[in-house]
Amino acid sequence: MASNIAARRAAKANRRKAVVAEKRKAEMLEGSLAARVRRAANVPIQECLLPEGLFEDGIGALILARGTSPDYLNVGVFLVDVSCLGVKDVFFKSLGPEEYELLLAGTSATQSLTQVDPSHARKLLRDVTAWSGSFGFSPHRDYAAVEALFGDVSADACDAAFVFGRDGKPVYQPGPFETPAQVRRQLEQLRLRLGDDGFEAVIAA
Repeated sequence: MASNIAARRAAKANRRKAVVAEKRKAEMLEGSLAARVRRAANVPIQECLLPEGLFEDGIGALILARGTSPDYLNVGVFLVDVSCLGVKDVFFKSLGPEEYELLLAGTSATQSLTQVDPSHARKLLRDVTAWSGSFGFSPHRDYAAVEALFGDVSADACDAAFVFGRDGKPVYQPGPFETPAQVRRQLEQLRLRLGDDGFEAVIAA
């Protein structure tokens, strides 16, 4: 009899532990980047911005902001390298109006921003990641999660044809924070996929 009681108590304790573990897992998922972005994708788009000279400069920040009002925005920022590497960096933040203005001021200090249709921006991201992926470069690890901020925006609603690189070739120019080891890896990847004549590199002396 005592052993049966102990077994039932043990089984009950195990069930309680399992319930608690599932609850904690659900709470973690609710607070994950992907979950926060999915929730944010249900509110209206306030702005979608691109640098005017993106294809001349080769790199720039695409900004998508959603919110029920301009007073509180959920913002996705994609650092897009249209010359070679695709989507190099991504972040998602919830910002008040002053923080958002600081973000825009910092971005527009070097590049003038212009409003674009969200379908244009989503197609740009889709096409540049496919292009850079064709020679071995994957987008930033958070790209898929943050790209979901576009929600039900259709890239197919845009008929723009983007031309990446220069004269059909990738043009690799290291960023200011890339280490010599990273630069070597990028160049090796390009040579492996495209050969010495299949790309250009602009390396500062």
